[in-house]
Amino acid sequence: MLWRRFGDYSDFDPWKEIERIHERMNRLLSAFTWDIGGEYPPVNVYVNSDHALVTTEVPGLEAGDIEISISGKNLTIRGSRKADELKEGESYHRQERWSGRFSRTIELPFNVEADKVEAKFSKGILSITLPRAEAERPKKIEIKTE
Repeated sequence: MLWRRFGDYSDFDPWKEIERIHERMNRLLSAFTWDIGGEYPPVNVYVNSDHALVTTEVPGLEAGDIEISISGKNLTIRGSRKADELKEGESYHRQERWSGRFSRTIELPFNVEADKVEAKFSKGILSITLPRAEAERPKKIEIKTE
């Protein structure tokens, strides 16, 4: 009699109910966290027989906020963005711009001459030119005839 009053629970699945609650909690908590999505900073890597060129967007930073290092075929870009300081009596109505530390390591297709790497920073765009190591440059082989 009690089952008729509240409905038929023969198809009740507690795991589906837990999954539904889990999804609702994720939606609720996502309003309080911000994921910058994927790896940061996003990069483009161009290569030719002489060098690689890595470009990345890091708006809101100064050159001194960024550190670049190279080890073998790995280029690492690190930095941090400081949070905006609020004045007394101010609070965020909406905050989508992230702040904090970041680190990105990119594996290049060849070793580079670390002492010849050049980096330029202009209008939030970082460009890094990485010359291919001499030992890895394609060498033309002369064919001898007899």
